[in-house]
Amino acid sequence: MSIVNRIEPTASCECRVSNMSSDAEFPAVVELNVGGQLYTTALSTLTQQGDSLLTQMFTGRARGPLQRDSRGRYFIDRDGSLFKYILDYLRNQKLVLPESFCERGRLRQEAEYYRLPRLASALSETAQADSTADNVGNSVSGDRSDSPGFLTIGYRGTFAFGRDGLADVKFRKIQRILVCGRVALAREVFGDSLNETRDPDRGMSSRYSARFYLKHVYLEQAFDLLATRNFKFVSCCASGTSSGPPESDESKWNHYNEFVFQRL
Repeated sequence: MSIVNRIEPTASCECRVSNMSSDAEFPAVVELNVGGQLYTTALSTLTQQGDSLLTQMFTGRARGPLQRDSRGRYFIDRDGSLFKYILDYLRNQKLVLPESFCERGRLRQEAEYYRLPRLASALSETAQADSTADNVGNSVSGDRSDSPGFLTIGYRGTFAFGRDGLADVKFRKIQRILVCGRVALAREVFGDSLNETRDPDRGMSSRYSARFYLKHVYLEQAFDLLATRNFKFVSCCASGTSSGPPESDESKWNHYNEFVFQRL
């Protein structure tokens, strides 16, 4: 469920900048480079809030000329990934964030930089509401060490067969061990060995993720950790394909396996 805060336009939102001679300096459609990320939007969107920094920049009221990149796009040295939410607010006059969005502090900082006080205030309100909801969620779903749930362990690997059908001396080669399930359970079981860098929605331990993986490739070590936390193996599935050339006496097999563990 998305978070929506309706923000009523203020009197300053009704300000029109068309009577300013400096408007002629900017095209009706503006190309931006914000921190390396490219955006295209209408000039009227950027000047929607009469007292904002963007209005000052694109009506000629900013101090000094605007910076441009090598392609002639207007350059703003701020967080490019968060700027899309700034634009979304300017277009719709309301705050809409993805579920489990956990960058509210940084987005509020961007709102304050662009001088959008109502957006900054709305972000503060949603941050307080989410903090309360997360505390309630943790008390129900639990971060406690005996909370029930499922964790799925998956891995992709290879193994080779020689000319006589014997296993190659390299044996099993695992590329990565994946972890899927509730964040709180994954953190409890795997601790520091859990790599969360590929997970875009960090925070809120009551949510679920399929983007974790382990910092090691020892499958039995992962199973040992699950066993010490009272998880039981309940199911598995596997698939394999041969990638060896037809004229070769040796063949290399790729395989993917998943193991489901449950704690009651």
